[in-house]
Formats: sequence, C-alpha cells, structure tokens
Amino acid sequence: MNAVLHRPTTPAEAFELLERPDAMVLSGGTAIQVLLKQGLIAATDLVDVARIPGLAQIHRADDCTRIGAMVSLRQVETNPAIRAAAPLLADTCGRVANPRVRNTASVAGNIAHGDYRLDPPTALMILDATVHLASARGTRDVAAREFFVGFQATAVERGELIIGITVPDQPAGSSHAYAKKSSLGENDWPSASAGALLVGAGSGTSRRLRLGLGALAPVPRFVEIDVSGLDRAAAVDAARSVAEPLLDPIPDIRGSESYKRRLGLVAVADAVTEAWR
Repeated sequence: MNAVLHRPTTPAEAFELLERPDAMVLSGGTAIQVLLKQGLIAATDLVDVARIPGLAQIHRADDCTRIGAMVSLRQVETNPAIRAAAPLLADTCGRVANPRVRNTASVAGNIAHGDYRLDPPTALMILDATVHLASARGTRDVAAREFFVGFQATAVERGELIIGITVPDQPAGSSHAYAKKSSLGENDWPSASAGALLVGAGSGTSRRLRLGLGALAPVPRFVEIDVSGLDRAAAVDAARSVAEPLLDPIPDIRGSESYKRRLGLVAVADAVTEAWR
C-alpha cells in the first residue's frame, strides 16, 4: 500500500499527523524514499515538513549557530557563517555522497535516518552539538553525543520532529580534519571514517584531542583525550589506542570486520595527522 503524503504548514498540523501509528517525517527524503522502495521500512503516512516556516533558516547567536531542520547539507557545506564558525562541520557535510544528494538531503533528515555510516554525526559529536526536538507534548534537547542510541535507532520518540540543531563554534585556535575511507567508490558510504579536532595551540599548552568515529560500530562513537606534551607521532599512537576498543564494525559488502577495523585505525591516524598543528 502506498503511503499518503501530507504537507502541513504549521507545527501543530505536523504533530497531529505524527501521532498516527505508522507516520514518518519526510525531510529531504533521499534515504527514506530508497528504503520505502526496497521494502525495508513501511509507512502509511509521510509528513513533508518543508512548508513549515522557520525550518530552513540558519541563525547566528553569540558563540553558536542554529541550523534549521530543513537546511540542506549543501547549505551547511557552503554557508559562510558556518564555514567560519564550524569549519569541521562544513567540511564533513561536503564529503557526503555527491552534490546532487547534498542539495536534496536535509541536515535533520540525515541524522534522523540514524545510519551508523553517516558522515555529519562525527562532526556534530566532536563539536558537542544539540538536537532540538518538538512534539505536541512540548520541546526537548538531546546532545548529539547521546542522540544515536542503537543500530539505526535515535533518541527521537513517536510524535516528535527534529526542528533544528545548535552547533557551538569551534574553539579559537583549534584545527581539524575528517578522513573518509570508502571501498566501493568515492561517493559511496564509508567503510570507516574519523573526524579529529585539536584544541589548544602550541606544544607548551594544554591540548585536547576530540575524535568522532563513523561506520565502525552500530552507532557513531566519540572520545576525547589529553595530548598535552605529545608530538604528532605520539598523539597518533594515543588516538589509535583509545579508538581501538570502541571499534565494533559490521561486516558487509564493503568489507569484513577485520578489514574495517584495520581501516578504522588508518582513518584515525590520517585525521589526527592532518589536524595536528
């Protein structure tokens, strides 16, 4: 049975529709349409939120950026304010698939999909972003580091809608990198990915290294370590050591568990090496 498409123009309309047993939010739709065609998910009602005012805006406020749910990944990649304040997020979103997909896929739809191989969650966790949710019951915030709760499962509850994401500015003087390793093609899902943010300038100061890992476990992973006093080689070794116990890759057509585990450590080393200053 084909799902009925709804296009609400107010949050209240959307909330009412989302209370239906098999309703799903359509936000960009690059993933959900494929999954529906493949019969991997089922929905009786699709709720397209594109016409709800305010969801496609980007706002700067103090030391953070509020990104509306319907902002596309391409907009995040190219927006001057985001590129200046959170370049790691902009660069990571620029590595998703290809420009056609990035122009269609929304930032909220991307993370709501909950796939462990997604690119943006690594940056969102590293930057300590907050996901804003709303429903007929009210609003609540969930830290990006706590948003992914299981294999293709998120903290979004029935009847809830992602309305935006707040991303703190990268710390002054920090440096970053995102390493994506794909085995089937440049535009394919990664077999392993790692983001790195080095906080603290100069070898004589306190330095912290934040790592985000994608495609290497049933959920994206985050870890932070102290790298004060270390040189680049020692920092790479420390990052690999702390990342290794977090790796629990899922074997598939893109590689075996052992292959992805080895590739994950390569991605970590590459990200830390590039981010190191």
